[in-house]
Amino acid sequence: MDFTVVIPARYDSSRLPGKPLMDIAGMTMIQRVYVQAKKSNATQVVVATDDQRIFDHVVSFDGQVCMTSENHQSGTDRLQEVTKKLGLPENHIVVNVQGDEPLIPPEVINQVASNLSANLSAGVATLCESINSKDDFNNPHVVKVVADKNSLAMFFSRAPIPYHREDVTYDADITNACFKPMRHIGIYAYRVSMLNKFVCWPAAPIEQVELLEQLRFLWNGEKIHVDQSIKHVPGGIDTQQDLEYAVGFLKKLS
Repeated sequence: MDFTVVIPARYDSSRLPGKPLMDIAGMTMIQRVYVQAKKSNATQVVVATDDQRIFDHVVSFDGQVCMTSENHQSGTDRLQEVTKKLGLPENHIVVNVQGDEPLIPPEVINQVASNLSANLSAGVATLCESINSKDDFNNPHVVKVVADKNSLAMFFSRAPIPYHREDVTYDADITNACFKPMRHIGIYAYRVSMLNKFVCWPAAPIEQVELLEQLRFLWNGEKIHVDQSIKHVPGGIDTQQDLEYAVGFLKKLS
């Protein structure tokens, strides 16, 4: 199975500006993501950026990079532009690896690509893992997902879902719940044909409420396959605290 990894990387970030070029234990964030992605079975790995500084940096470590428009409203729009520039066929699988996840295991990149390849009824595949902390369950920055018995997404939300009705304080013992809440891991596999559809749709009302662009697929009746990750995926780097955690984690490994 052939697939391509695309890593969107923007310089401007509301919470941590310039983070793709920040040093993480001797290597920039974007280079660490690129190195992890290259360990997967992808036939090619491409960084997608709208910033010349990031472009030049990727070139400096002999990475493949594609300059994209500054006017994209979402990372998925940026991804579609890359597939067009690369001339990828409609049935080709593209995995979107977030540019702020330097600790992502290559095994999960292979997993999400394989899942999409094996599930022809789904246009998108993604991953999740159990939530074992009440703080995470109630944290709006931790996106939750509920899937049906066929491993197809029913909904994604920043709210604590599924809601434990018997606990009106949102303080249910989720570690012993009969239906465990799941954290959505922000890695996606798409077919190019699905990306081409996405860019033609207007932003969905529920997407604009939750600020979760994957809801645009559900709004338009497309299926998203959800599987539990075979390896733990540390959260992305959005804050200085996240950055310090990643630095400490990598120093322990060295």
